[in-house]
Amino acid sequence: MVVANLRNAQRIVNTKALYENIHNAKQRLNDDTELWLVLKANGYGHGAIAVAKTAEKAGATGFCVALLDEALQLRQAGFRQPILVLGLTDVQDAPIAAQNNVSLTVSSSSWILAANKILSSFKSQPLKIHLALDTGMGRIGFQKASELKDAVSTIKQTDHNIIFEGIFTHFSTADSPDSKYFHEQYDKFEKFMAVLPDKPKYVHVANSATSLWHKVCGGNLIRLGISAYGLNPSGRAIKDTPYTLQPVMSVETELTYSKIVEKGKYIGYGATYQTQSDEWIGTVPMGYADGIPRKMQGFKVLVDGQFCPIVGRVCMDQFMIKLPKEYSAGTKVVIIGESKGQTITADDVADYLGTISYEVICGFSERLKITYL
Repeated sequence: MVVANLRNAQRIVNTKALYENIHNAKQRLNDDTELWLVLKANGYGHGAIAVAKTAEKAGATGFCVALLDEALQLRQAGFRQPILVLGLTDVQDAPIAAQNNVSLTVSSSSWILAANKILSSFKSQPLKIHLALDTGMGRIGFQKASELKDAVSTIKQTDHNIIFEGIFTHFSTADSPDSKYFHEQYDKFEKFMAVLPDKPKYVHVANSATSLWHKVCGGNLIRLGISAYGLNPSGRAIKDTPYTLQPVMSVETELTYSKIVEKGKYIGYGATYQTQSDEWIGTVPMGYADGIPRKMQGFKVLVDGQFCPIVGRVCMDQFMIKLPKEYSAGTKVVIIGESKGQTITADDVADYLGTISYEVICGFSERLKITYL
């Protein structure tokens, strides 16, 4: 998809806020605990390469991604820090990961055996792996301690083609005020760890929520995700955070057109909005192809510090808003961010859409350019 560089509509990424969020998280860790920044989904929509550069300056010593392709993007950009692919990777691509010093997540002994066979034929450098433990997330990972013991034994049979670099789990309710299930998961994690004769280099249990509200129990690495980007992983469930999270992304554009529409006229596809009086209607040059869902109809944006409702259905490339008065083309429109003391947050948008801030910020398409402050 082409980036619309010639259109005045952009995601604005505040790298100072990003730096502060990562630095503040780093300051709370013990000296022997590393911070790896999660950069999956193009750095949660903020631009993975630019975010990685700031994270490096703020003290991040490694990165986590979801896909091997995302790891290779970082390697091609010159980053030499450890990189862990959190999702599962096709065993046929194990040599690519090994050749680029990218660590892979593994959740079965059969994968280890197959990878060993492939790596032996390639005669590549060893592949580093992290064993995933399913302590209650139900997504990926070993479910039984016996399976973990078998995997460790299998690694020892690979003649150094595979290095057991790390082990981890993922908590599904670390962002909940009710910590009962969190502790159940952690208890299961400890039972897994008890069967290991030796710990690997990295042990990690902490995502953003865990690092904010729980002890990094027995781990020496945190995977910092959404909180690095200044958003509360619990949404509004837990309001207090140990340091102020500074939102990193704002989204702004401008009016391209405004006109007075007489009472009783319809606006947009499906004629879903009818003017109740003579109304000033503005047109905004973004739509669902840019990450403004049709369900945003009825939500508000900011113009000159005024909340202006989206009227009519959101189109692919444009949407219309009701203005309090006449504003000329070129007037700033804030979708996420601040305007004259008024603010719209990603959580505000998420609440309206019935989702979470993660989906909102990751939902902006590549057509919407990124401007870095």
